[in-house]
Amino acid sequence: MVGRQGRVTGKIGPGLVGEVMIPIRGGVEAFYAHPSLPDEEIPVGAIVVVVDYHPPRTVYVAPALG
Repeated sequence: MVGRQGRVTGKIGPGLVGEVMIPIRGGVEAFYAHPSLPDEEIPVGAIVVVVDYHPPRTVYVAPALG
């Protein structure tokens, strides 16, 4: 899971539980998302990369570069 990219579908930020859609197992699945840096905001539509995974449905993400 770590290293996979996804698209933000629910705003991610301090005090918020956002949502990302990540391609996995031949489909696309929704995961609860938190920013990897506590004060970072990531808008809907942004491409992110998973930096930490807490099963079954929580990921910590950072904006994808490039």
